Amino acid sequence: MDTPTLQTVLRLVRREIRKWKVPVVGEIADRAVDRPFETLIGTLLSLRTKDAVTAQAAKRLLRVASTPQALASLPVPRIADLIYPVGFYRTKAAHLKETCRILVQRYGGRVPRDLDLLLELPGVGRKTANLVVTVGYGDFGICVDTHVHRISNLWGYVTTRTPEETEFALRRKLPRRYWKSYNDLLVTFGQNLCVPVSPWCSRCPVERHCEKAGLKRSR
Repeated sequence: MDTPTLQTVLRLVRREIRKWKVPVVGEIADRAVDRPFETLIGTLLSLRTKDAVTAQAAKRLLRVASTPQALASLPVPRIADLIYPVGFYRTKAAHLKETCRILVQRYGGRVPRDLDLLLELPGVGRKTANLVVTVGYGDFGICVDTHVHRISNLWGYVTTRTPEETEFALRRKLPRRYWKSYNDLLVTFGQNLCVPVSPWCSRCPVERHCEKAGLKRSR
């Protein structure tokens, strides 16, 4: 798939996903008082967790501790109770407390805007850091989760083995105007139509443009 074809595909995807809810991190950010901080919290909670569970856990946690200072003061078991049953909730509770301690001590209670500084925080990988940059701050970045990695390869736009490889391939190839929205478009599309196991190709508005690279089964 070349870039002009991708532009057509993204226009069709944008139209298609209007019927579905946006990813949970975007919902959390849109309601936020401190958008970068709440984006960071929502993204950390969302890893290996369904959106509905993430949304409720974030709501409970932020109702009790809405700032890095307040969250850093909570005991880890209390944080774990508030975010249960998100995946790996005990580990995430420890990461959240330590992250907030660092935010308070190093950055005056503010989430850093720099990707490399974000990657130094406990539990923060490239996906989380890029979401904070793009959703939290509205800056340019490319967030790649499993949906973005899988669909970008399925379309034949990139040929990569890992999400990190996909991120850097997209940084080289994807027009910059799509960087901020690419993740939301493909995550919503991947959760609802181009699903990981047997995607709905018979219903897909971009089927004729898709190379179906590596696809084994579809509906």
